[in-house]
Amino acid sequence: MTEQAFLEFHDGNRIPQLGLGVFKTGDDIAAPTIRKAIETGYRHIDTAAMYDNEKGVGEGVRTCGLPREEIFVTTKLWNDNQGRDKTLKAFDESFKRLGLDYIDLYLIHWPAPNRGLYVETWKTLIELKAEGRVRSIGVSNFCPEHLEKIIDETGVKPVINQVELHPLFQQKKLRETHAKHGILTECWSPLGRGELLDNPAIMGVAKKHDRTAAQVIIRWHLQNGLVVIPKSSNPERIEENFNVFDFILDDSDMRAIGGLDSALGRIGPDPMTATF
Repeated sequence: MTEQAFLEFHDGNRIPQLGLGVFKTGDDIAAPTIRKAIETGYRHIDTAAMYDNEKGVGEGVRTCGLPREEIFVTTKLWNDNQGRDKTLKAFDESFKRLGLDYIDLYLIHWPAPNRGLYVETWKTLIELKAEGRVRSIGVSNFCPEHLEKIIDETGVKPVINQVELHPLFQQKKLRETHAKHGILTECWSPLGRGELLDNPAIMGVAKKHDRTAAQVIIRWHLQNGLVVIPKSSNPERIEENFNVFDFILDDSDMRAIGGLDSALGRIGPDPMTATF
């Protein structure tokens, strides 16, 4: 196993560049899944209140055999808990379910602009960070205008924005906004929900390196300086997705994959119009 890279937040903390996503991982299997991932080499676990598995994730982290400070844990605030009072209550509930001394990263899950509360909610996350129970704060699924608004109104920049990003939907304009503010980009659905695994360009690069399509896509994210969180509860797939640190994509590989970008490549909801 080759040790993975870390990326630095602008607040002085750092995040392991490759993490395990646990969306749709049941609470009943979350703990053994986390232990398997940590045994494999993962040091970064991404959950959310909406995933309904924070209890199992916390158990897995507590029983993995490593010191707490070696494992980076992210969770997220769901949309119907935006607003100061609800945010404080929801954070306390996530904190209790996880059963950890602190949370490494707390995110606003979606801007939910129809609710009109994401600025107030961001101010509340700033309060929570000042209390010390969460070490870094960020956002998820924020578009450039959402980012600019919370920064303009508070003067505090998120350390990271977790968004849909994969070779079919590379979010170049958003990444330019991130770079301007020193915000890291984190990618959910990095494999395009499996739609990329039989793509001819990806398969060609995979054959060249004697790797799987998933490994090539994860490697592409890493070499673009992105934080990537492929999800799986399958032990073999967990190992496969982590085994990406001992090969490098060359310039022609990166160009071939970069050429797959499409304005129509979005798979998930559009944050500008999502109303859940």
